[in-house]
Amino acid sequence: MNFAPLPSVDVAAVPSDGLVLDVREDDEWAAGHVEGALHVPMSDFVARFGEVTEAVAGGRKAYVMCRVGGRSAQVTQYLVQQGLDAVNVDGGMLAWDGAGRPMVTDNGTAAFVL
Repeated sequence: MNFAPLPSVDVAAVPSDGLVLDVREDDEWAAGHVEGALHVPMSDFVARFGEVTEAVAGGRKAYVMCRVGGRSAQVTQYLVQQGLDAVNVDGGMLAWDGAGRPMVTDNGTAAFVL
């Protein structure tokens, strides 16, 4: 069986107004996340798939992210199989933080990657 290579991008290639889909769990999200990201934990993904399809309506690309890239790779593969425009963000939130890209928390504390 032949699988197409998983589309992926470096954190530097994620546009500041891009749709970031964060598939980490709630505690990871609370520690720090990309401002404006859509948070749909992988454990809730199938149940909340409608939110994702609504967010990418009109052909928006989803930049899928987790902590290091394993979970987001699985979700990206699923989205691509559903015909949606999605790419895995290489290195996930650790790479995002390492590149100095901005992160926020919902309560205003200092953001970090859990």
